[in-house]
Formats: sequence, C-alpha cells, structure tokens
Amino acid sequence: MSKHMQLTVHVRPYYKEGLKGNYPKIAQGLSYVHEAWVEEGPSLFDIVGRLDKLLYELEGDPPFRKILLKHKDELRKLHKEIEEYIADWNLAKADKTLYQMEDIFDQIEWELR
Repeated sequence: MSKHMQLTVHVRPYYKEGLKGNYPKIAQGLSYVHEAWVEEGPSLFDIVGRLDKLLYELEGDPPFRKILLKHKDELRKLHKEIEEYIADWNLAKADKTLYQMEDIFDQIEWELR
C-alpha cells in the first residue's frame, strides 16, 4: 500500500428498475423505517451490512422481520465471505457470492408476496 493512497473496492447497486422496481416488497418493508435510504437505492450488500440494525428497527413489522430473521445467518455468512474475497482481491469469487446473495433476496421477495 502506498504511503498516502489506498486502493478500494466498493459494491454499488445496479438495478435496472431501481430497488423499488426490482424488489418492491422488500423496498416497501424497508421504507417503513428508512424511506430516504430506500429512495437512494442501497445495494443488497449494504442492506445486509445493516441487517442487525434493520431487524431491531423492524419490530413494528413482524411478518417482514420474521422472513429476514429466517435468512439472516446465511446473508451474514455471504456478506462476510464477500468482504474477505474483496480484501484478498479475489473479485471473481466476490462476484459469484453476490449472485448467491441476490438469490436469497429473490426468495425473500417471493416469500413476502
């Protein structure tokens, strides 16, 4: 690492229709506690990064909270793996793991219908 500079990798969102268009039920549930944040369109990776705080704040929405709790451990495991892959500059594995995270969010969206 340079003395005065640092390389970073950032997972940024890429939704063709925005978070609300791609995951309307999830966006609706998250809007219950963070409407402005949902409008910004956080990445699924960022959502998982804040999952513990979100679960605490979602106590007023038991059905959504229950579904997130069901997937919490697997999402957190994937989040940790992605962070490790990024730290090791193994971006192909990080990308592959992001797909697994998306699959879980697809399942959550389906369960919310």
